[in-house]
Amino acid sequence: MTTTNGGPSAEVQPQLSVVAQYIKDFSFENPNAPQSLNPGEEPPQIGIQINVNAQPLSDTDIEVSLKLEGKAESAVGLLFGFELEFAGVFRIRNVPQESLNAIVLIECPRLLFPFAREIVATTVRNGGFPPLLLDPVDFVALYRQKMAQLQPGGQAMA
Repeated sequence: MTTTNGGPSAEVQPQLSVVAQYIKDFSFENPNAPQSLNPGEEPPQIGIQINVNAQPLSDTDIEVSLKLEGKAESAVGLLFGFELEFAGVFRIRNVPQESLNAIVLIECPRLLFPFAREIVATTVRNGGFPPLLLDPVDFVALYRQKMAQLQPGGQAMA
């Protein structure tokens, strides 16, 4: 929106745009196939870890990477394991410095997650298992947890 009476113009509105998104690193292992493909009596134990990292590329561009690691185990042993680093380059303009961390570590991974989730689901299915549909992630809670670790005394930022 542009106004002529000294009001806000399009040039000063906060902007977040996706320049690119891509797989940086990916591995899937199914070490005990074909025996691991036989359905077990009990559902497998599934463990997932998620981390978010960011690296500035220029004054306006930031690479944000979402790292997903997971494995499924049963009484037979490891059924499958995966590691995915899915990243995007985001162009961020006209955002106050105090809001930048939250946008980079909450909004950017929130935009990347559905694509990473689909890659994991498809790969697990192609590995011979039912697709692994990851639950939605609360990136606000992850951000607060990360900020609490960085603060002296472990207090989270408001």
